[in-house]
Formats: sequence, structure tokens, C-alpha cells
Amino acid sequence: MAARRPHTSSSAVTFAELGVPDALVRALAGRGVTSPFPIQAATLPDALAGRDVLGRGRTGSGKTYAFALPLLARLAASGTPRRPGRPRALVLAPTRELATQIEESIAPLAAALSLRTLTVFGGTAPGPQIKNLRAGVDILVACPGRLADHMEGGHASLDAVEITVLDEADHMADLGFLPVVRRLLDRTPKRGQRLLFSATLDAGVDVLVKRYLNNPVTHSVDSVAAPVEVPHHMLQIDDRDRLAVLVDLASAPGRTLVFARTKRRAKTLTRQLVAAGVPATELHGNLAQNARTRNLQAYATGDVTTLVATDIAARGIHVDDVALVVHADPPAEHKAYLHRSGRTARAGATGTVVTLMTDDQVAAVRSLARQAGIAPTITRLRPGHQLLGQIAPGPRTLVDPPAPAPAGGDRPAGRDRTAGGDRTGGGGRSRRGRGRASAGMPATEARQVSSREPGTGRGGRGRTAAPSSATPRTSGAAAFSAGSRVGTGRGRAR
Repeated sequence: MAARRPHTSSSAVTFAELGVPDALVRALAGRGVTSPFPIQAATLPDALAGRDVLGRGRTGSGKTYAFALPLLARLAASGTPRRPGRPRALVLAPTRELATQIEESIAPLAAALSLRTLTVFGGTAPGPQIKNLRAGVDILVACPGRLADHMEGGHASLDAVEITVLDEADHMADLGFLPVVRRLLDRTPKRGQRLLFSATLDAGVDVLVKRYLNNPVTHSVDSVAAPVEVPHHMLQIDDRDRLAVLVDLASAPGRTLVFARTKRRAKTLTRQLVAAGVPATELHGNLAQNARTRNLQAYATGDVTTLVATDIAARGIHVDDVALVVHADPPAEHKAYLHRSGRTARAGATGTVVTLMTDDQVAAVRSLARQAGIAPTITRLRPGHQLLGQIAPGPRTLVDPPAPAPAGGDRPAGRDRTAGGDRTGGGGRSRRGRGRASAGMPATEARQVSSREPGTGRGGRGRTAAPSSATPRTSGAAAFSAGSRVGTGRGRAR
């Protein structure tokens, strides 16, 4: 049975006191990281001592550094030279976005120790990955499917792996990756250290723990079963008002993350928000990898302020300072609700969660709230209700949709030809819907919301949308980036 250790308060210790080597402490300080989060304070002593560790905690609890620091410390101490196609450490992640963000967190620290990192995942050409594998890497961050392909092609071997990390193990199980994960782990040395991080131990994760971890020490911090400590609002609306309410919330200052049930729905909502004047972009599985990367980067840097996503964004993307999570379509079950909602109030920040529900969805959403362990504020409202200004405070600002490309001109920058059709690129650049009424709510109506119902809602608070003359009629991310910085305070993330 896995041993359990008492948790040390993160406020009482430093990284150095936890045993992190001086070189890494300095590298962390250079990035402004000086105090460990609870999951880090709990797991680092055992992980740095070489123990197998099972860490349980929801996303956003600081797990990346919890496994990255012992991984880097072990490789730096062992001094084993890197060899072609034989990584010294392996981090498995369920999604491309998570793999990319893990590598981005590790790479600066690895560089301080003269260690080389590489990320491999599907959706991109394998050639550059194969070339970099042959050049030799110390730390390989990979999605299971593409790594298995490289191994079958003879381009990678795991027999030199000294430490293996499984991040978001339960999400890998949900996505059906456990068979390939087991095949990969079977190829790593049994004597190697293994760290597994998961929000839950269901969906087959417990099988991995029993089969691959040797007498692990278990630490549980911020379990996904615990209520998300942020305000939760469930707004009962007419379906015809859904877009108007969404535009009101998304046009307030700060980053907004909107969740849709399907890929098609995410694409449609993005077009409608863009046509209404909200700088928005989309993230879902139908986008090619370059479009996914571009759109997420536009959101992370503040070039767009609203990301409309499927549950691909509920786990494994880390964007700081998401002020508002909106379930435009309620999720099917409570775990998805908690994971989606966990995109806000991360790393000690504050945030708010809103669910939009129609009359026929009320019973299911109430049941979902009970299972999630939350007590939401439930309000029936129409567009312009004063509660919207309390949920998402601040002046509402809308920008002109991107102008159509001139006749005979270049193809609009947002058109992603690699994914078979129009895609809303960074900055919400969509060829469809430019300057036209959006489905369910014309752009002109979205701009008029702020002036109706005097004394209540947006009009009563004097929250008028920015006049169209405030934003240059340019296309793509440039227009939205400029518009979001004109008197709104919604510019780039600080």
C-alpha cells in the first residue's frame, strides 16, 4: 500500500529548504518563482529523494514544477551523456497543448543546466522530430501516440530513461490512451523513478499505479472532487437570449473562456461573437495543429480576449488570469464541469464561473451542481440585467469585425487551408460573417444592448460599447489587438 506523508505548508518553506539544488533555485527566481505551491511542497522532498510519487490534485495546482524540478535535479546529478534517439527522461501528456506548455515550463530551467528538451506529438510533420531525436535529447515530452510511432519506426528507444512522468493520467485514460501508455512504460527500465500525477484514480489509473509505481508515496492536494472555490452563477435564460448574454459577459475587461459542447458549436459561437464585436478565437479538435497553436497563443498574449473551446481546453491548457469561465453549453457530467471551471482562479488568482441554461436544462444542471459539490447562485434573467455587470464588472467594449478582403486581393489571413475550410484564426479572423448579421443576433443588436433598459443592465450603468470609429477597420488579430487596447485595459497579459 502506498505510504502517505503529512503535507508541509508552502508558506513555511522555500525551494532550497525542500532540497531543490541551488542552480534550479536561481533559475526559478529568475522567472519570478520564489515560493512553492502546496502540491510542490508536499511532493518535492520525496521526489528529490528518488521515491516514486503519486500526486493527486486538480489542474492549476502547480504540478508541472512538482515533477519538473526533481526530474531536472536527477539528470543534472547523474551526468549521463545524451545519446541519439535515447532520451534520459520521459514526460507523457494527453494533449498537444499540455505537452507544449510542459516543455515551455521546463525548457528555461533545463537550459540553465545545459540540458536539452524536445516535444513530440501528432498533427505535425514527423521529420523535424526525428531529426531532433537523432541529435540526442535529455528530456522528451510526448503524447503517447506519436511517441509509439517513432519507436515503431526505430527512431526512439526508452531503454535509457532514468525518470518517467505521467501527467494528467486520468485524462489519458478518458481519451483511451492507457493501452499505448502501458506499452511505452513496459519499455522503460524497471529501476527508473516514476512520478504519476492525476486528479482521480478511476478510469484505470489505479492499474497503472499498481503495475508501474514501486511503493509510491501518495500526496493529495486540491482533489478534483473538492468544490472549486470561486463564485458559481447559473443563469436561466431563453435560448434566443443566449448570444446577447454571452456578448455582454465576454465584452467586459479580462480574459473569458467559453465552453461549447461540440466542435461545430464552438466554431459557430466564435463567428457570432466576432460578428458582434468581441475579439474571439476558437480551439477544438477540427483545427490543424498550426491553427490550434496560433489561436491559443493569440489568447495567451491578449491579442484576443475570448477563447471558445470544446472540452479540449478543459484539461491541459494553462493560461494565466482567466477572469471568467462561461459554460455556454452545460457539460454532460460533473467532472467535466469541475475541470472546465478549474481554468479560472488558478495559482491563487480569483475568477468567476457562469453556466447558461434554458428551461429544459435546469433539472440536469441542478443535478450536475449537486454532484460537483457546489452551491451556485441561480438567476433567471434577460439581456441587460444588472447581475451581468456584477458577475463581469467593468466597461463593455466592442470592436469592428474584421473588414472583408478587397476583391481580387489576398486570401484572408484567418483562413486555415490545412484543416479543410474556414477556421477562425488568431484574433477571430473568419472569412464568414464579416460585416454581416450573425446567426441569432445581428452585430447591430449586440451594440444596442448597452443602451436599452435605462436604469438597469449595461445601459443603466453607462457601459456603452466603444464606437466603431475607435477601432481601425483592419483585418485579423491586428484589428482586435488594437481594439482591445483602446481605452479598455484588456490588452496583453501582465
